[in-house]
Amino acid sequence: MMSHMLEIKNLSVGYARKGLALENVSLSVPKGSIVALLGANGAGKTTLIRAVTGLLPLHNGHVANGNIDFGGAQIVGVAPHRLVRMGMGQVPEGRLIFKQLSVEDNLAVGAAILPRSAVRERMDAVYALFPRLLERRKQSAGWLSGGEQQMLALGRALVGGPRLLLVDELSLGLAPLIVQAIYKQLIVVGQTLGTSMLIVEQNARIALEFASSAYILERGQITLSGSSEEVRNSPIMRDAYLGAARKSSVTETTQP
Repeated sequence: MMSHMLEIKNLSVGYARKGLALENVSLSVPKGSIVALLGANGAGKTTLIRAVTGLLPLHNGHVANGNIDFGGAQIVGVAPHRLVRMGMGQVPEGRLIFKQLSVEDNLAVGAAILPRSAVRERMDAVYALFPRLLERRKQSAGWLSGGEQQMLALGRALVGGPRLLLVDELSLGLAPLIVQAIYKQLIVVGQTLGTSMLIVEQNARIALEFASSAYILERGQITLSGSSEEVRNSPIMRDAYLGAARKSSVTETTQP
């Protein structure tokens, strides 16, 4: 019986004339769980998402080595539109909603893979998760607040009923209270729909609060993995996310 919705083994990814951006990366997303992938800018997080979603060729990238298993199928080289039909949803960094379209029309884009008979039910399910979208369903998406736009990007990905949801930098540019509210709704998604999730984040604190397990990616390699509690309490975590701040503080206090 399959225990993982996503399993990546020894993945190495390169870009034209730039060498390897990922080297021997392995991680897994158990069915129905939320997994956090943490790392600073340039660590390789977005490259990993591109590899999983089949978007590497659009960025002159390629898989140099390794395997990606999604729901029991090897997907290296599979086209993005096929992955969506296989049950993969994505919320890209920057949201990339269609700002000139209404909220409901944005959701309709995400629902394009569904049979007509299922569209209304799935849209209503998204509106139940994010009532603010229901209130603004006829409004142009470009007029939404940042938090509402993130809800719309999530709703557009969820309306198709994905088995796996990939979210890139969910908290970017959003107020902490909005981020907390959105993460709480993702917990509901996991509990009610059984959706597995890989959340790519720079905000380690919030991600570790909601994820069941986590990986730290540094310079294209996994340097730490384990339960959220194990990662939170590890020296590597403290050094990676707190070391610079401590060093700065010590320098300031010791200067004449």
